[in-house]
Amino acid sequence: MDFPSENGQIMTLDHERFMRIALDLSRQAAALGNRPLGSLIVDAKGEILAQGGNRVYSDFDPTAHGEIVVIRDASRKLKTVDLSGCTLYTALEPCPMCCSAILEAKITQLVLGGRHAGIGRKDLGRYSVETMLDLTGRSTILVTGVLTKQCEEMRLAWVAERAAKGLGPR
Repeated sequence: MDFPSENGQIMTLDHERFMRIALDLSRQAAALGNRPLGSLIVDAKGEILAQGGNRVYSDFDPTAHGEIVVIRDASRKLKTVDLSGCTLYTALEPCPMCCSAILEAKITQLVLGGRHAGIGRKDLGRYSVETMLDLTGRSTILVTGVLTKQCEEMRLAWVAERAAKGLGPR
């Protein structure tokens, strides 16, 4: 995807490369007992500002979703709450809390791997990033379909593994 950087030059980001990093971060999160969800924030120059995964269960923090973790880290690093010009990559569509944080941080572009509809997630009703954008009248550049199959398969495998152990989807 091309978009203007701070100096007006057009920057092209390699979505597949960054989504592969998000997938690796997802595996790392799962290895620590968390949901397999990795995210990263990249600046307009293509440099990674922050990367991490879901830490809800390892940190005992219901807000420590992967997207929130990287927004916090990037904001601290840049000493700002305005992440305009940045792209957030996430292996699975963000939940409403995370989507709100993405919009509050003014992230310019959101790149999704898997989608809730693609994994059959029903506990969020009719929610999608698009419905959140419509509901709030806010906007971000939304890129979908990046390594979707790999991202959704990872999440579905994790859910199946938990089910085989008699555990719920948490």
